[in-house]
Amino acid sequence: MSQKPQATIAELLLRAAQSGLARIDAQMLLLHVLGQPRGGRAWLLAHDTDPVTADTQAQFAALCARRVAGEPVAYLTGVKEFWGLPLRVDARVLDPRPDTETLVSWALEVMADVPNPVIADLGTGSGAIALALQSERPDARVLAVDASADAIAVARANAAALQLPVEFAQSNWLEGVAQGPFDLIVSNPPYIPAADPHLAALTHEPLCALASGADGLDDIRRIITQAQHRLKPGGWLLLEHGYDQSEAVQTLLRAAQWHAVQCQNDLAGLARCTGAQRPD
Repeated sequence: MSQKPQATIAELLLRAAQSGLARIDAQMLLLHVLGQPRGGRAWLLAHDTDPVTADTQAQFAALCARRVAGEPVAYLTGVKEFWGLPLRVDARVLDPRPDTETLVSWALEVMADVPNPVIADLGTGSGAIALALQSERPDARVLAVDASADAIAVARANAAALQLPVEFAQSNWLEGVAQGPFDLIVSNPPYIPAADPHLAALTHEPLCALASGADGLDDIRRIITQAQHRLKPGGWLLLEHGYDQSEAVQTLLRAAQWHAVQCQNDLAGLARCTGAQRPD
């Protein structure tokens, strides 16, 4: 009796689409199980009639089911590219978002004329922001801070793999940090209101990295208060926040007498980051 033909790459992607999985997610997962993580869409098109073994089909089906259930692709593959850097990520840290590269771009801009800048990244998670800044400014001293020992472990491993000399401190924002003063403090802190219904779709990611009080601004308030005493004269504080929180964050900064309060838009044209210079 003849064996049933193996499914092809094109057939597996079609099945994934029929199950409700986004095409880009299915492509990334299939490249992962095929051992071609950097092959991209062009590789899949060039090999769309290639047969796939039963074991690989089973692995792919299992990952697709987990993705449909809401688990981030980065957790399923174990890797997320950020600022061109391959980062190892898992459920101990937040899945880095492309929009956070807006914060990196702005940080590099305000530090462009500062030699040997001293920088702190608060709530570093996977180390994405700190490692991106260190990769672009090898003359900088970059300190990555997180309250979670698990997050620090992930970020340290990424720094070692990328051979970037970022320093680390476990602390609740700047409370236990001895280093400084800083030329720049950057942070992508938790900013989702605790009762926000969108949190239900993010159950696979650490809640402590997402939610922050009734209005989502509790941690941003703490950072603003702590940072004004830890920056050098003229130093900058740059914060990422929700798409609808820019005015609220600007109000907090102005109330604390910060200077040059301004915002930056993300890839979708939304005011995603707000920053200012240290008050006198």
